[in-house]
Amino acid sequence: MSSPRLRHAVRAIVLDADDRILLCGHSVTEPAATVVWAAPGGGIEPAEEPLAALRRELSEEIGLAVEAEPPHIWHQEVDAPDHAPGFDGVVNDFYLVRTTSFTPRGALTDQQLAAENITAFRWWRLPDISGYRGADLFAPRDLATLLQALMTDGIPRRPVLLGL
Repeated sequence: MSSPRLRHAVRAIVLDADDRILLCGHSVTEPAATVVWAAPGGGIEPAEEPLAALRRELSEEIGLAVEAEPPHIWHQEVDAPDHAPGFDGVVNDFYLVRTTSFTPRGALTDQQLAAENITAFRWWRLPDISGYRGADLFAPRDLATLLQALMTDGIPRRPVLLGL
């Protein structure tokens, strides 16, 4: 029996001074015409270190340069073949990045962002996420609860294990 092929990725929980989180809107086909709001980041290239991948992804997607070593706050494993095309699932490691508010504009063109299904960027407040009643989804699904714990309890000693 072979082990599952998992896509390893890094993501940043980008919080500004007002504790707003920057999320990328990803248009997905299933469920049809759905937007999933997720932390910026992406796949780790072969032989690339996770923090190097995080720095590259943030520069490409949102134009944020990360100099310091951000704390690793969450670890997510999703075993679902439909979650990442060509893979049996994903492993996401989330890092906390504090910054001043800015208008996201990375090195990728609009066409390159669209090829990655990124169609929008938005700064969200925690009450806007926890009170959201529209058709869009958040990733991870319990993002509001996780953010509340992060803001209340601070950086965890070990990365918190997440589900979908």
